[in-house]
Amino acid sequence: MTISVCMIVKDEEQVIGRILKQVTEFADEIIVVDTGSTDKTVEIAKMFTSNVYSFDWVDDFSKARNYSFAFAKCDYIMWLDADDYILEEDIDKIKKLKSTNMSADIYMFEYVLTYEKDMMPIYKYMRERLFKRTKGFRWVGAVHEVICLEGDVQKVDIKIYHKKEKPTKAGRNLKIYQKMKESGADFSPREQFYYARELMFNGKRKKAIGEFKQFLKREDGWVENKIQACIDMSSCYKSLNNKKEELKSLLQSFEYSSPRSEVSYRLGNHFLSKNRLNEAEYWYLQAYENNYMVDNGAFIERDMHDFLPCLQLCYVSYLKGDVQKSFHFHEMAKKIRPDDAIVAKNEEFFLNHFEKICK
Repeated sequence: MTISVCMIVKDEEQVIGRILKQVTEFADEIIVVDTGSTDKTVEIAKMFTSNVYSFDWVDDFSKARNYSFAFAKCDYIMWLDADDYILEEDIDKIKKLKSTNMSADIYMFEYVLTYEKDMMPIYKYMRERLFKRTKGFRWVGAVHEVICLEGDVQKVDIKIYHKKEKPTKAGRNLKIYQKMKESGADFSPREQFYYARELMFNGKRKKAIGEFKQFLKREDGWVENKIQACIDMSSCYKSLNNKKEELKSLLQSFEYSSPRSEVSYRLGNHFLSKNRLNEAEYWYLQAYENNYMVDNGAFIERDMHDFLPCLQLCYVSYLKGDVQKSFHFHEMAKKIRPDDAIVAKNEEFFLNHFEKICK
């Protein structure tokens, strides 16, 4: 099987050579669509492929990605961003996948947004990544574009890391959504969810809450987005120092699914902030013991499933006067992240504590 790698880029001279060098290890065709670079992006891209095209930017990521897909000629199409990064082990997995009798219409990879120094994922989700060209898949959505999952969809253990070297231009995505609003666009559930998130990311928390509430009233929203909307809404209320509504928002997520670790951990923090140690301990234990991670595209905050609950249980147990239990959770946290700075401080504390007892 052959793979066309398609990218849309703009002013990415710092990183584009990095990803294109990796792509040459498995791609049969590389297509780069430039949307208006003023740096050396195009020059660098042409060092790796002759398939470099220009696209007049019209505030619509889907149109640009569909334009790039139109040039693909291989059996499968894979999309990447210029600031993505692929570990050698995952390049080998892509090569192995190519060597099999690939039959799925869509292959989903893990997309890792934040990670440790050793590249251990912290914040990730599954993302549609590889598509059978003859199926004619099309991107939809001007911002946070997506290809709707249809046909035979398979999840594979391959990671793509989003390794940004520069911040996204402030307000870029929000401006596109606001332009759509002003033009009278009828937002899909997904667009309304992400519009609310962009408001939140840009510090417009009260307005974001209103949009999240409107999204949650809709019957056609994806359940994972609804759970995330409750989490995001709680974060907005927390920033506004409204603990009552913060709690209500977290509990509202239970309407859509059993408690996720991302919710339970935040509930633990909420009750700890009110010095309600028993409730805090309960929810931290729920976050740790449930350890339920969906793999269908939902955002996964990995540390809230094990490391952070253990750190907090160490602290809460100490506050409750149970030093042995506190030390137990410290040891568990140390196993997960032995080089963490907080773990190191706790280690020093317990060494001093037990040394005093032995004297």
